Amino acid sequence: MIAAERQELADLLDGLRPGQWDEPSLCTGWRVREVAAHMSTGFRLSLPATVGALAKARGNLHRMTDQVARKDAAAHSTADLAAFLRRGAHHPWTPPVGGFTAALGHDVVHGLDITVALGLGRRVPEDRLRVLLDAIRPSGLRFFGVDLTGVRLCAEDLDWSYGSGAPVHGAAQDLLLLAFGRRLPGGRLSGEPSSRFTAA
Repeated sequence: MIAAERQELADLLDGLRPGQWDEPSLCTGWRVREVAAHMSTGFRLSLPATVGALAKARGNLHRMTDQVARKDAAAHSTADLAAFLRRGAHHPWTPPVGGFTAALGHDVVHGLDITVALGLGRRVPEDRLRVLLDAIRPSGLRFFGVDLTGVRLCAEDLDWSYGSGAPVHGAAQDLLLLAFGRRLPGGRLSGEPSSRFTAA
């Protein structure tokens, strides 16, 4: 699933128009090109390079991630950024926590950061979505700063829900984005609490 997701996203990146690379993504402060650069960082940076980048960021992982993404987005062509993802399709990289499920989540969610922001109609295959939706836990929600107190997420296109309280309805992949701390464009969610998860 991870390899297929990376290959499909690499193909999608290859098909973007030049101007789309500089459009804002759903990742606050990052354009499409920073997200694309970040997606392959885990299997492009050696351990010494990663340690060096972390030291430069004074031990702050989020600062390091931002600095590396901006540097790589400026240093590499858009064709290179797509090629990095394609060449790393079968790389066994995983985030520090969560194993292969977290790696799949990293790819799927960052892919959606791009496609949803650009208004593209890509649908993540159901089997990949189910792996990630079934892995949603309170600890993960806390990590991404998501407060679902009094809210029940209800997928309109899959038999899936999470939480309890007032319903928020949306496509399963949009609810996945919500669970990863993203604010969605208007009109993608419905239900009284949906404004909490919608971009201004």
